[in-house]
Amino acid sequence: MERIGFVGLGTMGASMAANLARAGAPLTVWNRTPGRAAALLELGAREAASPAELAAGSDVIVVCVSDSPDVASVLFGPAGVAEGAAAGSLVLDCSTISAGATRQFGRRLAERGVGMVDAPVSGGSEGARLGTLTIFVGGSDSDVARARPVLEVIGRTITHLGPLGNGQAAKAVNQVIICGAYLGVAEGIVLGIRAGLEAGRLVEALSGGAAQSWVLANRSGRMIDDEYPLGFRLALHRKDLGIALEMASETGVMLPTAMLAAALEDRLLDGGHGDEDMSVLARAIRELSEPVAPPESGRD
Repeated sequence: MERIGFVGLGTMGASMAANLARAGAPLTVWNRTPGRAAALLELGAREAASPAELAAGSDVIVVCVSDSPDVASVLFGPAGVAEGAAAGSLVLDCSTISAGATRQFGRRLAERGVGMVDAPVSGGSEGARLGTLTIFVGGSDSDVARARPVLEVIGRTITHLGPLGNGQAAKAVNQVIICGAYLGVAEGIVLGIRAGLEAGRLVEALSGGAAQSWVLANRSGRMIDDEYPLGFRLALHRKDLGIALEMASETGVMLPTAMLAAALEDRLLDGGHGDEDMSVLARAIRELSEPVAPPESGRD
């Protein structure tokens, strides 16, 4: 495997980088906030002082940060990847950003002789840890072929969807669909609980029919307990929905479910729940539900 540089060691990136280290990749890492690389250093990775230094010692530079401005900063900011990357190297961006920004970044890198592939991922922290992510890929055939050995370590379902930017467009579609799945499960779970059904048995029954989904299987327990430990941060999904809604506006498509989910997520963000898992949508349904009046006592 070529020399790999990995920029961004957050919830997703740290696990993805660890899988590359365990696969024997010559790995250099960098994170904006210091102190996130200790476990990777134990696996044999080297820590760079800047993205430019990382890029200078890498053939393929993987980026996994939060948003378009973050990608722009690590690529083109002071001591950024573009300063250190040699002609012929490849940037593999696993962040979720807009397709338009991706294509702009790709053009700027191409001027320096550096290739780019967009490869946003889906599957949450579990998928990142287990190396089972779904990856939406955009780029030229030759660049994607070069990136594939890296992608096959961090993901299980890898689909090349066309030229640069198409991976991000597909990820926007994914985020629209999953918001509907989360919202549907949240509504059903809260309705079932309020109707007096035993929640665990209800999920068991639903799992045997058409209502079965990844969200039902993996997030209904959190909705039942009304506790939402981090899997995929609500604030990040709201950012992703913004990208999808912008794409919908550009293409003349109406997305009523995504618009509703965005409004509910804004309510939760205002309530300080942005760092919880996005299954916290169930809390919004609880909060919006009218209290059930106790039954009237009978009269003698």
